[in-house]
Amino acid sequence: MGVSRDAGRGAGGELGAIRVNVGELVLDGFRVDPDRVSAAFEHELARLVRERGVPLAADGAVSVDALSGLPPLPAGLSARRLGQELARAVHAGLSGRGEVTP
Repeated sequence: MGVSRDAGRGAGGELGAIRVNVGELVLDGFRVDPDRVSAAFEHELARLVRERGVPLAADGAVSVDALSGLPPLPAGLSARRLGQELARAVHAGLSGRGEVTP
């Protein structure tokens, strides 16, 4: 997983875009449409990054191989809810909460 912040600033002085590259999202034990989970995950993670940023990438690009210690999620979640919860867990890891494996 890679996270980077573009170095430039926009016309209003705001920092450039934050890019999060999630190489693979593996779901075992869930019976949901993976495309819907992925769409909900991307939407929620984009919202969290836009609203809260990514503290681990504050000084520039950061790359991590895995986020571990994610909370257990019930197998009966809807695709939308599962995607949202996964995004929240990933964002928490990228915010310095949870265990990050460099």
